[in-house]
Amino acid sequence: MVANKTLVTEFVLTGLTDLPRLQVPLFLVFLVIYLTTMVGNLGLIFLFWKDPHLHTPMYLFLGSLAFADACSSFSVTPKMLMNFLSMNHMISLFECISQFYIFASSANTECFLLVVMAYDRYVAICNPLLYPVVMSNIFCIQLLGVSYIIGFLHPLMRVGLLFRLTFCKSNVIHYFYCEILQLFKISCSDPRVNMLLIFTFSVFIQSFTFMSIIISYCYVFFAIRKMKSEKGRSKAFYMCSAHLLSVSLFYVTLFFMYVHPGSEPAENQDKLYSLFYTTIIPLLNPFIYSLRNKEVIDEVSKFPRKNIKYQSLFKNN
Repeated sequence: MVANKTLVTEFVLTGLTDLPRLQVPLFLVFLVIYLTTMVGNLGLIFLFWKDPHLHTPMYLFLGSLAFADACSSFSVTPKMLMNFLSMNHMISLFECISQFYIFASSANTECFLLVVMAYDRYVAICNPLLYPVVMSNIFCIQLLGVSYIIGFLHPLMRVGLLFRLTFCKSNVIHYFYCEILQLFKISCSDPRVNMLLIFTFSVFIQSFTFMSIIISYCYVFFAIRKMKSEKGRSKAFYMCSAHLLSVSLFYVTLFFMYVHPGSEPAENQDKLYSLFYTTIIPLLNPFIYSLRNKEVIDEVSKFPRKNIKYQSLFKNN
């Protein structure tokens, strides 16, 4: 078992800063961010589920992406908020591994969901007449199933590799969550095998998903260029803009997190990149997709009118 293979069973998360005067302000800022993130993502899921007009492949994928973002934020932010106000920054080995697994699964799933959404845009723009046939409900569910299965299986390999390590040098993780590379730094065992396998699999997944998105959009842009109608081209670009912005934020942040020199300034900046990746992107995605989507805005604007209508009916009864 894990207890027999490790000398350290609890870790200390140092968090974002050790300055006492910043703890409460940071707590308030990230509490607002967390609540907004959860309300935004779960609100989108509820909206897509409640309105039959939004039971289409695009909104099914958006709802799945919102769920992945909610899980990502839920895995990291609550513990970070607790540490802002607590003197005890301890986290057990089980909590640490669970936190890493949930976050890594959500992030991996998001990679494949972005590919699926790119393919959806490709079919909608390049083969609009065949779209209802190609993107059938069964096929969409299969795409989502594959995305979640791969997304949740890949981190299991990383977790399994952690069990070959022992932790005895230090139990202090100089980070705000249990990031796997930070665990390698405090391991007594040689983590080079872990790092090699994780790097290989991660590069393959990131490269495969990113290139799939690029290829899909190459076909999309060629199809848009062939459109004779200026209105049609504008509409097609508008359809892709939100997804392209989300993809850019996601992969640019990944690039800055994992592809930079190992100097001390870069290591300090790594916290900021991770913070953006774990808290800001899940916050921004609901706004990116809702504010750029007329149907979502229309449905949201109907809620106050529906509530007034229901209240008047209740009073009359």
